[in-house]
Amino acid sequence: MTPTMKNDWRPETYARFRGVRLRPALDLLAQIGELPEGDVIDLGCGDGAVAEALALRFADKAIKGVDSSPAMLAKASATRCYDDLVHADIVHWEPADTPAVIFSNAALNWVSDHKQMMPRIAAFLPQGGVLAVQMPGQHDAPSHALARKVAKRMFPDRYPWPDPVAHVLNPAEYLDLLAPIGNVEAWETTYIQTLSADDGSHPVRRFTEATYLRPILDVLNDEETDSYISEYEAELGKAYPVSYQGVCQMPFRRVFFVLTKD
Repeated sequence: MTPTMKNDWRPETYARFRGVRLRPALDLLAQIGELPEGDVIDLGCGDGAVAEALALRFADKAIKGVDSSPAMLAKASATRCYDDLVHADIVHWEPADTPAVIFSNAALNWVSDHKQMMPRIAAFLPQGGVLAVQMPGQHDAPSHALARKVAKRMFPDRYPWPDPVAHVLNPAEYLDLLAPIGNVEAWETTYIQTLSADDGSHPVRRFTEATYLRPILDVLNDEETDSYISEYEAELGKAYPVSYQGVCQMPFRRVFFVLTKD
């Protein structure tokens, strides 16, 4: 996880919907074929959600995690699946040794200027090396658009707009960007997530508060946070109706690409 914010990530909040967050990573992992010699980099490893899957898939390679959050790295360390963990910002990170694969799950969406960033990361790979990336493509969905709408309405002078994390391109743009470097597969998938919250909160708010809401909530005091959440949940209730069992369906779009370097 890479954004620079006042407060560190909360691993326990991020892990609340671990199953639905992990599935896109496993789908991405399934698309990686043979690899050259070198390490496996989990770039933006977070709390190590994908660590066990990476260690099983690449049992003959060293698994190294990179993240900017001390709290997340502490959780990642507890998985005991990493051979090394590096505290670094993705923007400035460089591998110590040539990696076989750079795997990034739901992290590079926090980094700006993908047209510069993706080729820079790919340049670290050897011939046959793989850059495998999955990112949320949810910017225009109600879950995210309503978060911005309510923030602008309630605190119009508080935020730098446009949205500072709206950097994800369409799959075809990644294909065009990276095709000169090697073979690229790019696609998108919309997962219909079934979410529930056991405390009376709206399930979608519980899902977004661990990630997308962080830059918004980071600048609010406790009273403002309570007011904002109340307004945001009221809007979410219209877009994502909750059943009497406290469950709702949330379509969530994910953008993927796998580059195998020439």
